[in-house]
Amino acid sequence: MKPPVLSLVAFAAAATLGVSSSQARRGSASAPLAHYRVVHVFPHDPDAFTQGLVYLDGFLYEGTGLNGRSSIRKVRLENGEVLQIQRLDPQYFGEGIAIFDNSLFELTWQAEIGFVYDRNSFERTGTFSYKGEGWGLTQDGRRLIMSDGTSYLRFIDPATRKELSRVQVRDGGRPVERLNELEYVKGEVLANVWQTDRIARISPKTGQVLGWIDLSGLLSPREAQTVEAGGGVLNGIAYDAQQDRLFVTGKLWPKLFEIKVIDSSLEGPRK
Repeated sequence: MKPPVLSLVAFAAAATLGVSSSQARRGSASAPLAHYRVVHVFPHDPDAFTQGLVYLDGFLYEGTGLNGRSSIRKVRLENGEVLQIQRLDPQYFGEGIAIFDNSLFELTWQAEIGFVYDRNSFERTGTFSYKGEGWGLTQDGRRLIMSDGTSYLRFIDPATRKELSRVQVRDGGRPVERLNELEYVKGEVLANVWQTDRIARISPKTGQVLGWIDLSGLLSPREAQTVEAGGGVLNGIAYDAQQDRLFVTGKLWPKLFEIKVIDSSLEGPRK
């Protein structure tokens, strides 16, 4: 679900992750918890309702949402400049994106339709359909990997655009729902969990959560309050495989962060 949310509370986050209130207070989960260190801060369009994020060949590709404001974009990382944009028709609420070969794939939220574009020209080259909602999208070099707001990941053939299989994501024995924006990194699927400050590290083979990354505190309290008023939550993961750089941002966030994940034995985020 993707419309703006006006208030976020700890117990809502606990329900999203499927943990008890006592676990939420302790900040614990079955899988180990890691934190982060900020390496660099980049500007990000504060009007971009970020739904998908990809880094490729020196540029960011971003999918944005909301009816009448959805788009795909090519963005210069260093200054946030939008170099190229293709807007969706107002009836579509844009969602996750992924690039496979020379095609850019984009989901929509509730229309049960996805779009395919030429990565260079942004010219639309095709469509595909799926049942249910579209949330996040990534690829593992062979398949597209899609989230739909449930605890399942779907695997899709990029040529036929048909579903091949799916796997349920669990932390221990608990299903993890509201899997949102996705990124494939070093054999794992990283997934934002909607309305939380956590990213799940998921085995695509088993669906097991291998670990959590706690990204609380990236924005200042004032920035967080401002973006949350418009539904701006953590959502957006991109990976630069050549330089081993991990980027994160959120809906309506004024900043994009390059981060390093640090061991859970180190206490809290370090900037």
